[in-house]
Amino acid sequence: MLRTIIAVTGASGAGKSHFSRELLQTLQNYSPALDIAILTEDAYYRDQADMAMAEREQVNYDHPDSLEHELLLDHLLQLRSGQMVEVPVYDYTQHTRSDKSVSLHPVELLIVEGILLFTNPLLRREFDLRLFVDTPLEVCLQRRLDRDCRERGRTRQSVQEQFEVTVKPMYHEFIAPAREHAHLQLDGTKNSSHSTGLLLTELQRKGILP
Repeated sequence: MLRTIIAVTGASGAGKSHFSRELLQTLQNYSPALDIAILTEDAYYRDQADMAMAEREQVNYDHPDSLEHELLLDHLLQLRSGQMVEVPVYDYTQHTRSDKSVSLHPVELLIVEGILLFTNPLLRREFDLRLFVDTPLEVCLQRRLDRDCRERGRTRQSVQEQFEVTVKPMYHEFIAPAREHAHLQLDGTKNSSHSTGLLLTELQRKGILP
């Protein structure tokens, strides 16, 4: 049964996914018997199959309304109660959910990562430890350019335009203010091993880890 949920948030391109993977590996090395998994907020972007592609391309994906946080919350509660859930698979190239899902069984410790996790008070209540990865926006933009052009078939111009039109304004409106809800703030420009070391200490202090 799920006992602990760690939430990792910050700007798009802050290094949340990389840090979450490093944290998972660190925790597995620390306690090989620990059952642990990662869940991404991106999986809960709303299904837009009934919209034309041109309409999907105009959606502000950096606004909380673009995410089905209700389903994410429901899944966390089901995992807490020992039930398996079917996590949606989002297709970034089509801007909607695919027809696939991934089964997630209850684990002892779950890492949830995403940009808007702290904007929902009901979700925040479920997070036992809330982490904010703090990274300068110019670094985030460069990381997004590298990732989106390589992995999502985007052009540099489209990435830069989206960053200026939605990513940066939504960061200032929703994400940056949410840092006040974090238990710990981590420097997204430093080596992940430094941050994971700090987190291990915090988990031990809270009694989550022996």
